Amino acid sequence: MTFETTHSRFDEAAIDAIFAALDQGSKPGAAVAVAIGGTPVYRKGFGLASMELPVLLSPTMRMRIGSTTKHFACLAFMLLCEDGLASIEDPVEKYVPEVHPVAHGVTMRQLMGHTSGLRDMLSVTMFSNGTGAPVSDAQMVEYYRTIDDVDFAPQTDWSYNNGAYMLLTAAIERLSEQPLETVLRDRIFLPIGMNDTLLRRWDTDFVGNSAMLHMIDGKGGFTRDHMGMEITGAGGMASTMDDMLLWLKHMDAPFVGTAETWKLMREPQTLTNGTITGYGFGLMTVPYRGVTTVQHGGGVIGGNSQMIKVPSAGLDISVAVNRADASAADLSNQIIDLMVEGLTPEPEKSEAEPVEGLYVSPTSGRVVELVANDGMQLFSYDGAPGLPVQPDEEGVLQVPPAMRFMQTSFAPGDGAGTFHEFGKSDIMERVEPDPGAALGERTGVYRAEGIGARATITEGEEGPRLFVEGRHGKACYTLAPLNGSIWRATAMGAFSMLAGAVTFAPDAKSFEITFTRMRHLRFTRV
Repeated sequence: MTFETTHSRFDEAAIDAIFAALDQGSKPGAAVAVAIGGTPVYRKGFGLASMELPVLLSPTMRMRIGSTTKHFACLAFMLLCEDGLASIEDPVEKYVPEVHPVAHGVTMRQLMGHTSGLRDMLSVTMFSNGTGAPVSDAQMVEYYRTIDDVDFAPQTDWSYNNGAYMLLTAAIERLSEQPLETVLRDRIFLPIGMNDTLLRRWDTDFVGNSAMLHMIDGKGGFTRDHMGMEITGAGGMASTMDDMLLWLKHMDAPFVGTAETWKLMREPQTLTNGTITGYGFGLMTVPYRGVTTVQHGGGVIGGNSQMIKVPSAGLDISVAVNRADASAADLSNQIIDLMVEGLTPEPEKSEAEPVEGLYVSPTSGRVVELVANDGMQLFSYDGAPGLPVQPDEEGVLQVPPAMRFMQTSFAPGDGAGTFHEFGKSDIMERVEPDPGAALGERTGVYRAEGIGARATITEGEEGPRLFVEGRHGKACYTLAPLNGSIWRATAMGAFSMLAGAVTFAPDAKSFEITFTRMRHLRFTRV
């Protein structure tokens, strides 16, 4: 096989050094496997599989791979298409007829490519019921009966959507008349020899040979929090790093799925404005330092994973971590930096002083906050925790390399800023922050009928709070003002990384909240 770029070297000690901070016997860590030309060259584990047992991680141990599951679910659906049972252009209501008419016409292609515009029911569930509520896939799909609005018109934008993969799972199970785990096992895992890979629907189940996940407690330690919801095609798989190398090798010359299926799997979707999303059917094609990578990572509560190929170098990498304070994507990029020759130089770190400011779009309602933190430039949009960003030569703030698939950047200015995302430019007005604002008449009870949720906003001795009662649970958030009408809502407890922006209407009779991937959900005063 001829490569455009060849791997420069294999240096075991140098890869060991990448994982040095995780190489200990008292805390959780990482498992990693690397192959060149399909042949494994590096397989190691670092740190504990569980802080309750003196057992080290290894590449033979099952670990959550989160959203890496998505392209397996897509392939399962494509195999049903090969059987003549379905088509990627079929509307979702053909397989899930109970969905609200607002979803009619959305195609299976758009579900798999994150261009459907439908609301993400995983985000809705986490917001309204809390992360620990044991909500099933079927109960989350049930929301699509009553939710009567969308984030955007199909194919006009790109937004990562776990809920779309719940609908995809429902379609696969109804077409095949089998649970998703059976379809994946019989048609994908066993033929490829991935004998230790399975679909793990619930974090609360016992699964043999599995590493535990570890959330951080904010005090230098870890907690045992977990995801309460059932997770299937959106991110429910557990695999070993050895099995993932088998899968990555299979992707070079697939025998499960036709050539046309794999062409569609890899082919990025195109928006109506002509922008290429970089996302196919559960697979991302992303440039990194001048080379093309094919990848899909996965985030879970208490860990994350990365599966990435550099086809021109014949390099396959699979990394999973079982702790929330380490990034498998960053670790994988460091391996690429080490092993692949011919990469373009990394841009020099900017010496520009960080800037601060609050920006609001008068058209989309989007909110951007720039914060300087110990010399680091942080960029927060729609109330989410700040991301470290770097200005390019033109002063445009760029997200970290591991997040470039989001195609997001921001150009700050004195009176206005421009938010760039998937070929669109949103001009945002700079507004004056008001960190001392009070809720005043905005306190009270509100309701969102489409999701059957009740929100109560209070301002007591403990400070401003947002309490939400959903169909299956409850959640509580602290509220902090960005200015008089826009407040950041942050989940209380171990999941404080979940946050959003609450924007109150001028008459205080309603508010909209954007939370993780849920956009502008409206609550109206009761």
